[in-house]
Amino acid sequence: MLGRKKDSSAGGFELLGVEAENTKEQNSDLENQKAAIETNTPGGTNNSQHQHSNSKASDSPLQVTSEDEATLNALDADPDSNIVWWDGDDDPENPYNWPAWQKYLNCGLLSTLTFITPLASSIFAPGVPKLMVDFKETNQELGAFVVSVYVLGFAFGPMLMAPLSEVYGRTIVYHVCNILFVCFTVGCALAPNMAALIVFRFFAGAFGACPMTNGGGSISDMIVQEKRAVAMSAFSIGPLIGPILGPVVGGVLVDNKGWRWVFWVVTIIGGFLAVTMILTMRETYAPVILKRKTQRLIKETGNVNLRSKLDMGLSDADLFKRAIVRPTKLLIFSPICTIFAFYLMIVYGYLYLLFTSVPFIFQNAYGFSASTVGLVYLGLGVGSFVGLFWFSFDTNKQLQKMKAQQQDHKDVKPEVRLKLLPVGTLLLPIGFFIYGWTTEYETHWMAPIIGLAVIGTGNLICFMAVSMYLVDAYNMYAASALAANTVMRSIAGATLPLCALKMYDALGLGWGNSLLAFIAIALLPIPILIKRYGEKLRTSFNNDRL
Repeated sequence: MLGRKKDSSAGGFELLGVEAENTKEQNSDLENQKAAIETNTPGGTNNSQHQHSNSKASDSPLQVTSEDEATLNALDADPDSNIVWWDGDDDPENPYNWPAWQKYLNCGLLSTLTFITPLASSIFAPGVPKLMVDFKETNQELGAFVVSVYVLGFAFGPMLMAPLSEVYGRTIVYHVCNILFVCFTVGCALAPNMAALIVFRFFAGAFGACPMTNGGGSISDMIVQEKRAVAMSAFSIGPLIGPILGPVVGGVLVDNKGWRWVFWVVTIIGGFLAVTMILTMRETYAPVILKRKTQRLIKETGNVNLRSKLDMGLSDADLFKRAIVRPTKLLIFSPICTIFAFYLMIVYGYLYLLFTSVPFIFQNAYGFSASTVGLVYLGLGVGSFVGLFWFSFDTNKQLQKMKAQQQDHKDVKPEVRLKLLPVGTLLLPIGFFIYGWTTEYETHWMAPIIGLAVIGTGNLICFMAVSMYLVDAYNMYAASALAANTVMRSIAGATLPLCALKMYDALGLGWGNSLLAFIAIALLPIPILIKRYGEKLRTSFNNDRL
């Protein structure tokens, strides 16, 4: 539908797909945007009608002279002439055509925020012993719950935030959630008792989950499919590295400033990001951008018959009713989404289970102090960075192979993102066997840290592969797909740590971690079968039902 993009708009942003040579791919993604919802549009037009309406609409928006206004009013009788779309193939309002710096800024802010809110989930862990003393609590399970209740908030927030972003736009949801996240974190810092702290932690987690679910959708809005790997790598590393580095930072703060300062530091950083995003971030969601453009044109021209091509003909209330059940629909009726939700539920749950077991093991078996125990998590961090570079290198290699074969990106199926998933899954049991039996026999402390690094590598590969697959597979509804996934994995992240110590008491460190390894081995057939039958399962669910 759209012609070739001018070179002047390329902006040199090759990694994120803004150069002129990728215009064909950008236009194809725009076609995917329309195809995702236009079958639900009352009075929707066919392809020839879309082409006709584009030629008319592209002459009128933004430059509303008296002649344009007269032309629009004269064509009111022709329904196709009243459809609002992008102003040509290099329309600056189209997020695919934004300049390089704008895309870098949006992606950078989202990636930083997606690092900070998960970091806040575990940064408080080293302060639990001092908290228990201050509040005169002796219930160890309650102490663990103060940490994990934040992750429980991750399970509830996405079910509201993702649908809201697909009705009212991404930015307004980010701004509101950022402000509320900061407010409830201040509440944690000032909490007078354990009950208040638990409540504030839950709501901080619920609103802090927003960037983790909506960020993938924002990246999908701006960046074409074959160029998303770099942006998604930066975005996906946050939910894994954040919780890993949290105890490192938290241990130092608790030892030097006390546990309340942990929350003040998060408040300062969160507040700075919230203000920066309010001042600089632009809306990326195409239906909302075109809706605002249509409203502006109606006001300027007086033509009340204008409507966006992506308008589904529903009120905001009706759109929200449809959107609020979308993550649940995906979780229940989409086989792929269901399978990967339970898959990442186990993988992500393991990560938070380690946050409970590492202090217990290294303080009791190796005599580490609270701040030194925090450094142990760097093993997971190093492994995660290895996984990040491994995954990114493999993805770039695939893209170069496609380019050499001059393969059109429309032929690229989302399943290509799952190439390394079996490898990542295999690394998990290997890491747990090393970690479990080296701590059982109290070998040198470096040995279990190597096991943690192997776990971190596998965890990162699994997380990134599934996240990128869901973004590519569900495109317009990526936020809802990620929300459904986040709900399940957050439930596991909140509950598994509560039973970790009891499991180790009953089975010992060797067999306790071996049990986790055996469960991970049982997951191995999933990525193998999905690579073979994934397309059939994915296409068996019609996105038009959303």
